[in-house]
Amino acid sequence: MNKVWMITGSNRGLGRAFAEEAVKNGDLVIAGTRRIDENDPFYADSHVLPVRLDVTDNEQIRAAVQAGIEEFGRIDYLINNAGYGMNGAFEETSEKELRDLFDADYFGMSNMIKAVLPVMRDQHSGRILNISSQAGMAGAAGCSAYNAAKFAVVGMSEALNEELAPFGIQVAAVCPGSFRTDFRDASSMRHPESAMSEYNGTAAHNVVKFLRDNNHKQTGDPKKAAAFVYRTAQKENMPVHITVGKSCSDIVKNNLRKSIDEIDSYYTETSDMEYDPE
Repeated sequence: MNKVWMITGSNRGLGRAFAEEAVKNGDLVIAGTRRIDENDPFYADSHVLPVRLDVTDNEQIRAAVQAGIEEFGRIDYLINNAGYGMNGAFEETSEKELRDLFDADYFGMSNMIKAVLPVMRDQHSGRILNISSQAGMAGAAGCSAYNAAKFAVVGMSEALNEELAPFGIQVAAVCPGSFRTDFRDASSMRHPESAMSEYNGTAAHNVVKFLRDNNHKQTGDPKKAAAFVYRTAQKENMPVHITVGKSCSDIVKNNLRKSIDEIDSYYTETSDMEYDPE
């Protein structure tokens, strides 16, 4: 039986690659996009239902899910992909910029999940793949805002995987590394408006320059990433953390080893915290 995928941010980048991979495998796609391009041949495919979807708009979320159910009758997979990036120093990032980022990258995902959960619970089956990032598993200078949003996605995914297990629903945090999409373009990457000269020459500003200088030079192939994620999502027990790409996987593994080494360094002391017997 054809599976039904609902994919946000499906018009470009990894979102489009995920959607095309599903269609290539004979599945059906509810393709969420903020603007539907009537001239895009992908949206004319009979396997694809394009829906107007801004994940920061709850009315559009509800309407998109309803349209998908009316067209295909079910939702087997949700790929929560829509969002944008942000780089710059923490001190120069305004509260509004941080809240806007969370609105798209975290609350947009959580509201999508809430919208599809009644459908998946009734089916007693479903898979939810929340697109986090390498930045959701390892912090780095110049990425504090983005790290915060993507770490939140990983934490939410871990908890939901346990919480929703009684309903036959599995949840994963998908953490891609660097792939050659338009993610570093101005349309997908933001920087604090009030840059502080005090951070010139530091890692926080160097990462901004690096991303600008290396736009569209990423070594990762989005089509290979999509094929890997598609295959992994079919596993009987889907991994809760799915790191995508060798460099990303190496960075995350090294970060986890450092965390374990740190805990081991004070484990004996921290283990002696119970009340002493009277």
